[in-house]
Amino acid sequence: MRKRKNNICILTLFILSGLMMSCGSDYMPKPRAYPRLSLPEASYMTFDSTFPYAFEYSSAARISFKNMLKPDQYWLNIDYPGFKGTIYLSYKKVDGNLDVYLEDAHRFVVKHIPKASAINELPVIYNTHKVYGTIYLIEGISAASACQFYLTDSVNHFLRGSLYFNVVPNNDSLAPAIDFITADIEHLAASLKWK
Repeated sequence: MRKRKNNICILTLFILSGLMMSCGSDYMPKPRAYPRLSLPEASYMTFDSTFPYAFEYSSAARISFKNMLKPDQYWLNIDYPGFKGTIYLSYKKVDGNLDVYLEDAHRFVVKHIPKASAINELPVIYNTHKVYGTIYLIEGISAASACQFYLTDSVNHFLRGSLYFNVVPNNDSLAPAIDFITADIEHLAASLKWK
């Protein structure tokens, strides 16, 4: 019995000394991190159909149609399945009501102010294609939409878009995807042609 107690004491001392030696001061906890997104190389395809507009979009995206019935017959979505993101495009024919459409676009951006830390405006001016508008970059960890924009020729056409992700908004972790898709939106604006 005494030998058994000695063995337990020796084993306990061995375990305690091992624990004390393993608790060195050079331990460094790993920082919190987000999963790495692998970004595809930027390449573009042309969307040109019976719609009153044509543009180039990323080969990493897919076009899906929202509604082929009037009045939304020229609305579409640009889906990014690898990022779980979608650019929602809505088209309106301008008939002396451009100010109403501009106010609507502005109102959609203003809705994000409570969660936004900043809203940066990128003006769009392509005189050769008669494409004018604004891209709004919405910053903030909990902002629902990272980017909103409108494009118009100021006479006949008005196209409004918004970027949303099908995940809980955390724009810190989504930053690489937001940057990638924002570059695609800028390319869409540069390649847009009215019919």
